[in-house]
Amino acid sequence: MHRFFPAFLLALTTTSFAAENEVNKKQKPQKTTDIPEVVITATRSATPLSQVPAAIKTLDKKQMEERLTRTFPEALRETAGVAIQKTSNGQGSPYIRGFTGFRNLMMVDGIRFNNSTFRDGPNQYWNTIDQYGLDKVEVLPSQGSVQYGSDAIGGTVNAFTKGSGYLSEAEGGFFSHGRADYRYSTAEHSNVEHLETSIGEGQKWGLHAGVTLSQFGNVTDGSGRRQPHTGYDQWAFDVRLDVALDDQWTFTAVHQQVRQNDVWRTHSTTSGVSFEGTAVGTDRVRLFDQERSLSYVRLAGKDLNSLIDDASLTISLQTAGENQYRVTGGGTRSYNKVDLSTLGADLQFTSDSPIGTLVYGVDFYEDFVQSHATDNPYQGAVADNSTYSLLGVHIQDTIEIGDRLHIFVGERFTHATARLGSFQNPITLAQQSYQNSWNNFSGSLRFVVDLDEQDRYSLYGGVSQAFRAPNLSDLSRFDIALAGRKETPATDLSPEKYLTYEIGLKAHTETLSATFGYFYTKLDNLIIRRSTAVPLQDTKANGGDGYMQGIEFSTRWQIDRHWSVFGHVAWVEGEADQFIGTTTQKRREPLGKISPLVGYAGVRWQTTDSRFWSEFVCLTYGEAGRMNTSDQLDTQRIPPNGTSSFCVLTLRGGYSVTQNLILTASLDNLLDQTYRYHGSGSNEPGFGANLGVTVKF
Repeated sequence: MHRFFPAFLLALTTTSFAAENEVNKKQKPQKTTDIPEVVITATRSATPLSQVPAAIKTLDKKQMEERLTRTFPEALRETAGVAIQKTSNGQGSPYIRGFTGFRNLMMVDGIRFNNSTFRDGPNQYWNTIDQYGLDKVEVLPSQGSVQYGSDAIGGTVNAFTKGSGYLSEAEGGFFSHGRADYRYSTAEHSNVEHLETSIGEGQKWGLHAGVTLSQFGNVTDGSGRRQPHTGYDQWAFDVRLDVALDDQWTFTAVHQQVRQNDVWRTHSTTSGVSFEGTAVGTDRVRLFDQERSLSYVRLAGKDLNSLIDDASLTISLQTAGENQYRVTGGGTRSYNKVDLSTLGADLQFTSDSPIGTLVYGVDFYEDFVQSHATDNPYQGAVADNSTYSLLGVHIQDTIEIGDRLHIFVGERFTHATARLGSFQNPITLAQQSYQNSWNNFSGSLRFVVDLDEQDRYSLYGGVSQAFRAPNLSDLSRFDIALAGRKETPATDLSPEKYLTYEIGLKAHTETLSATFGYFYTKLDNLIIRRSTAVPLQDTKANGGDGYMQGIEFSTRWQIDRHWSVFGHVAWVEGEADQFIGTTTQKRREPLGKISPLVGYAGVRWQTTDSRFWSEFVCLTYGEAGRMNTSDQLDTQRIPPNGTSSFCVLTLRGGYSVTQNLILTASLDNLLDQTYRYHGSGSNEPGFGANLGVTVKF
């Protein structure tokens, strides 16, 4: 695919995220009286779900509250097309369409969460997002690069934080409300307390604040074994101010912060637990402290004038701190510290075009990185005194052809620059610096065809380009990976490129919602590991050409006012060229840590007024036996014959005693299975009860 609308790209100057929760007035009017579910991530503007050219998945705060989820990654585990990996109990990473780590893009309120220090494979960073501060999550599979830039390969996940609710106070005047939540788990031995409150003046301004305190204990698995050092502590808080400046303009200011203390990676230590033949690590101690913050201000306007309908400007500052403390089996102590600050700016416009509706703009992110280690004089986990910048210009036109055909044509130009201040050359062991930049054009052509006049059934599909520029972790990481092997810097890298084809069907009626889709992603220039002549040491190189493909199906049927059934199935498989030993020769192998066949099914009953409800659900993972050479070397997390299948049964329910008191409970892992997710470093909880209490005031 070649460039779309190059003339427009030269004229653009800036971009951000569209005003949340406002339906784009240019969308085709709905032909039913029902209020359609609106999503934002897929098109960068509020769009009815039926008109989105993708099988986007949503997760709202009510679902997270009912499921009594422990962490943000675990909140996604019942989402169609998403599988979970947990390097440790405090470090979770989702797999979306077979990809994980820095090949999925995470955003918070439309602001890029990924930074240039994110690692290959599963990582812990998504665990630093507090799910108690979220209002809604949208998961967009595959085609996010045109809208959001580098890393949006497997999927783009956008987490929307809770607002003050001042716009819902239709009568105006002063308001105040709040809630307190408590969660207790027997198998996790955990306690979570959350408190939030909102005050303001209806239709004028609102202030929201929340705090979460979590004490996670050591996890007891299905064999009754309490796994040492799987517990940790975490705290989080968030503040948000919303102000209506006038009928058109709103101002938002947000700050959120999370801290994790003493999160062990037990699989690499002598405290690890062997699972189906996995090796136990030799380190005496290996633990992390993690901290992150996000502050931003946003000015958003709607219904502005004939030239620009909507506009928004977002200025953000993020910080991230990662501290690793390690004691080897021989008693050697080391500290590794990475501190990062990211400045971001995002300006976006919506305008009429001669043939549709344009969403266009510019975004810019700049990382500033300091990285130190006691056992390396020149760098920590990544290059010290480094910067990394991403500049993007994007445009998308939504074209209506007749009443039933919707075409989405988009393109993005990205300029990435890496400046490595100080890192250690893996050959000479001398200090070195490096700088390089890359340019990329990515295009997308997608469609939705309404198959009936009521917009109940639709055919969607298209073709989308994506890319991932080498980040600081690719270029300069000097750290431990894969059962004690050392990962070393590699500066001779080019961007990865992807091309995804997708076709599917969607149904949304009064009683039934369902999606079915097939995707095929062509991989070009994938950055993969390559063993070096130095024993137990790896570097990286381009060369992993291959493919990823899969089928996804999900459905929910509301049988009557009381009963509903739901479920989904997701299958992925893929192969790519891998280096043979220390040579430059390659052979085709399965892609690493591919998620197995995942199935999910459940039945729900609730009273007419929904005060009492109950669900019985089954989550099952098939056997993960297709492994490549890299998987076979990961002996501390993957059994010799692959990870066995499992089925987790859960019974849960809730009761609204009054409008202000809600009780929730669940019985998890009813079969008391001993299991772990593929590629994980510790076992999941055995049979246990989760109890939740919510008090509203």
